[in-house]
Amino acid sequence: MVVSLRGVTRGYPGLSALDAVDLEIADGTAVALTGASGAGKSTVLHLLGGMDRPTTGTVEIDGKALTSRQLDEHRRRVGFVFQRFHLLPALTVLDNVLAPLLPRRVDFDRLERATELLTAVGLAGRTSALPAELSGGQQQRVAIARALIGRPRLLLADEPTGNLDSVIGREIVDLLLSLRERYGTTLVVATHDPEVAAGCDRIVRLQDGRITSDTELSPSDDVLDRLGGLRP
Repeated sequence: MVVSLRGVTRGYPGLSALDAVDLEIADGTAVALTGASGAGKSTVLHLLGGMDRPTTGTVEIDGKALTSRQLDEHRRRVGFVFQRFHLLPALTVLDNVLAPLLPRRVDFDRLERATELLTAVGLAGRTSALPAELSGGQQQRVAIARALIGRPRLLLADEPTGNLDSVIGREIVDLLLSLRERYGTTLVVATHDPEVAAGCDRIVRLQDGRITSDTELSPSDDVLDRLGGLRP
């Protein structure tokens, strides 16, 4: 899925969250959005995912403007991973993963898909566990499996390692990137973590609602070179 913002602004009473942003993200790539709190990272994610609408400008999906009538259909093709896991405490791991499909008709076996994803995120043996019985890292793995259950073409992650320690956070990043390659999903991550950003194909830095740098990263770059893309 190619997703684009064309001349997008987003304003709220007394606040300009985005100012004339142009951004195109190619199909199957992993892009990191970086910048200080309030720079506009989450707003970009919400616009790309159809959770919000621009004040001016257009959001485009595969080269076509996203209209209000298409929002529900678009959201079904998007998976979201948040800093807070938002798991339902009374449901098992398996049922949490299946929950987004309850109101939908799908053309695949739900249970088979959920089982495959839980295996992919390393939780094959925890399907009957409740969220309270899992560590933070395991809960985020469940959240990632849940985000992928509907076979999304676009996966959006908002500070997915923010509530995790550095070691577990690195594991979650590696998992997101490996799943992106496995399922061919376009991945956009909003993050403060330089190591998270360095694992992506591209780093887009925002400041005060504007893009201040846009750096393509080569697989041959060493870690220090890739981290350099975070500098203003």
